[in-house]
Amino acid sequence: MPPDAPTEAAMRQLTLPALVLTLLAVAGCASDKRSEALNSTLMSYASAIRWGDFTQAQTFIDKDYAAEHPISSVEQGRLQQLRVTGYDEGAGPRPDGDSQDDVIQVVQIGVVNVNTQSERSIVDRQRWHYDREKNKWHLMTGLPDFSPH
Repeated sequence: MPPDAPTEAAMRQLTLPALVLTLLAVAGCASDKRSEALNSTLMSYASAIRWGDFTQAQTFIDKDYAAEHPISSVEQGRLQQLRVTGYDEGAGPRPDGDSQDDVIQVVQIGVVNVNTQSERSIVDRQRWHYDREKNKWHLMTGLPDFSPH
């Protein structure tokens, strides 16, 4: 062995920090991937709501939630009578509990009924869940409740 060749012990000392840095980088990438997916999802969902494309907005809803809470044709008809005039995310999403896979967002939505021309504002409390396998966020609370109270 040449005199300046690294020993096995020295190689192990170099390998451990490199392994730790690699694991941290991978964890950071996963977090960045999740964050990028959240931003993209929230922007796309907001766009669908702003344009009144409730059919597109429904594609963001969790499949199990959608199966348990189907939207009737009457409700679809009511949604078609609305024009969205504002969508304000306020402070934006924040973690829901200890999990990085759940966020909540409170949105104020302005709507006008095209038949009555009455304008009102609703508060939509959204809960989103991250599916790690699909790298996709799902809306766990369904479409906003636009019914007058």
